[in-house]
Amino acid sequence: MVRAAARPVAVLVGPPGSGKSTVGRALATRLGVDLHDTDAAIEAATSRTIADIFIEDGEPTFRDLERAEVARALSESTGVLALGGGAVMDPVTRAALDGHIVVFLDVGIADASKRIGFDRSRPLLAVNPRATWVALMKRRRPVYEGVATHRVDTAGRPPDDIADEIARLLAGAPT
Repeated sequence: MVRAAARPVAVLVGPPGSGKSTVGRALATRLGVDLHDTDAAIEAATSRTIADIFIEDGEPTFRDLERAEVARALSESTGVLALGGGAVMDPVTRAALDGHIVVFLDVGIADASKRIGFDRSRPLLAVNPRATWVALMKRRRPVYEGVATHRVDTAGRPPDDIADEIARLLAGAPT
């Protein structure tokens, strides 16, 4: 008998502040599965923060680690998978997402700024965070939309409400 390959039940993508980790935890709890957060996995594997990797080794080194972790997680995870905000910008990662259920957590700058505060733990947002976030979203939005199976607006919504909507989408029920 041939076993089906492990597949995440859903892959969450979106910009910083969209709630991938928080919503991912709530969704995983609802579905009775694990959450695998690729940024947290990279930090655990390297014993360093994402910010430290960016500062000490540079973004290309981080993106190499991220690409490898996403590929591993896509092939091994059977729960909810939360990707780092920039992971989908890598063409190899985008190709690897093909055939997976990908949920784009869409958020505006007002909600994102409340959620993350644009602090120094977000290396890409360290200088002029609001303008940088807006420019980042202008570049990334078409990519998020291109890889997404579903788009969920997170504006002004609590994580549990968002997780409920995603669970309904996964079950094929109307939202």
